Amino acid sequence: MEILNDRTDKLELTYPCSWSYKLIAGEKEALEKAIHDVIIEREHKLTHSKNSKGGKYVSMNLDLLVHNEDDRNFIYEALKAHQNIKMVL
Repeated sequence: MEILNDRTDKLELTYPCSWSYKLIAGEKEALEKAIHDVIIEREHKLTHSKNSKGGKYVSMNLDLLVHNEDDRNFIYEALKAHQNIKMVL
């Protein structure tokens, strides 16, 4: 077996910076509620990415300013744990 990307380098970011999360949910309204629950009143941009072929899932891009690595990871984990969100990339 060949490993194509065996890099163990840590991502080097300069904070604060803009970060994008791709979110997948069963419906747009549920996804929007989850975002509101997690990021409350933080300024953000939510854009539609695409719907699954069968229409069962919707994916959207969430762009916002993250202040540090802990902030970025906290948002990721909180979104991932939310009952309305199926997957966070």
